[in-house]
Amino acid sequence: MSSTATTAPSATSLLAPITEDMEQVNRVIRQRLASEVMLINQISEYIIGAGGKRLRPALLLLVARALGETTGYRHELAAVVEFIHTATLLHDDVVDESDLRRGHKTANALFGNAASVLVGDFLYSRSFQMMVGVGKMRVMEILAEATNIISEGEVLQLLNMHDADVDEGRYMQVIRYKTAKLFEAAAQIGAVLAGVDATTEAAAAEFGRRIGTAFQIMDDWLDYTGSAESMGKNAGDDLREGKPTLPLIYLIERGTPEQSALARQALEQGGTDRFDTIFEAITRSGALDHTLACAKREAEAANAAISSFPDSIYKESLLELCSYSTARQS
Repeated sequence: MSSTATTAPSATSLLAPITEDMEQVNRVIRQRLASEVMLINQISEYIIGAGGKRLRPALLLLVARALGETTGYRHELAAVVEFIHTATLLHDDVVDESDLRRGHKTANALFGNAASVLVGDFLYSRSFQMMVGVGKMRVMEILAEATNIISEGEVLQLLNMHDADVDEGRYMQVIRYKTAKLFEAAAQIGAVLAGVDATTEAAAAEFGRRIGTAFQIMDDWLDYTGSAESMGKNAGDDLREGKPTLPLIYLIERGTPEQSALARQALEQGGTDRFDTIFEAITRSGALDHTLACAKREAEAANAAISSFPDSIYKESLLELCSYSTARQS
């Protein structure tokens, strides 16, 4: 298998069936962000305006539409999912000391760590206000569990930093908790809103978990192959921060003794002084091929999870999302 991803459908084309829904979600987001505290408005507006694909709310909308949802709560809850995601980004950037995301300065780089953490807290609390307003206990259960597991994933990732003994199993646990869980919750809520049976709800959750995992593995692949212009962050950031991602784990476990020792040292010490040497070793070892293959397996499992969904333009977009997850370059 080549370590080059195939051509991706565009995010715009695969979300075309829910264009009007997404516009409504954006209106809800701006309405619900309003606060009497000016700094909250300023930072929130900056974060929302910085872009992003809105994949998690889009996933909720596509699953809800594919399964025939008619409650009218999908826009409010899609905005909740985006708020939770944005809050995690604010907190992550502080923990990671990041200064670039989506091609823009991070909020903590512009406004300081304290303001970023507190506005993240505001977004979490506003999300739960909105959930209570919808008044669906099953939805609240799903999102309460998701936010708790996401927090556990963030702590697990922190514990794994600069640890050269992290294996693929521990790496995948962090992904499932920290990234895939909100994808899973978004898809599951779409199914709950459609009032489907437990089997179909579980299938939707499985789709979200698998597609979220594929996206994160690809992010880790792109950290060694993408440019700052395409990714909106700097190549090698994960290595600089001491994150044991799959390409580096593969090199440590399956590279030559020299390659393994080099990767261990780089991970334990952090920094990107030897990024070019590490990148060459990762490329030669087959680590990028292995990482891409893992992402594709997750995408294929996501595809299979919704095979029983009725045929529709929304299901077609969900299937296209599987292709997009492993073929994108940003």
